[in-house]
Amino acid sequence: MKKFKKGFTLLEILVVIAIIMILVTMGTTSFATAQRKARDAKRKADVRVIGQAMEQYYSVCGNAYPIIANGAAVPAVICTGPSIAIMPTVPLDPGSTPYKCNTGCTGSGYQICSFTMEAESPTGYCINNQQ
Repeated sequence: MKKFKKGFTLLEILVVIAIIMILVTMGTTSFATAQRKARDAKRKADVRVIGQAMEQYYSVCGNAYPIIANGAAVPAVICTGPSIAIMPTVPLDPGSTPYKCNTGCTGSGYQICSFTMEAESPTGYCINNQQ
């Protein structure tokens, strides 16, 4: 009687390795996309929080917005009269890039932007004053 060798052939092993590599590639790609979308969602939420702080500053501090130089990072929003810390710490972008005042950050208006959007809009996400 002949003895048969037990085990896998080289072809079977290569097919299994190829299938595993395809599955890993698909999983990695979808995970990276989900991470980009999550970072963009945080950026949008942060910009909205900064906008809400600016609107609160407008209401509490004499119907004027804080004055920020164009292109400058948004500082802590603190009203001096009355002395109220509306937003003592400014949220940071997930990539540690500060959110910036784009144009018109005068006492009469503002435009706060995140220019590091990854998945949705590579040009950025901005909000304007509501008054």
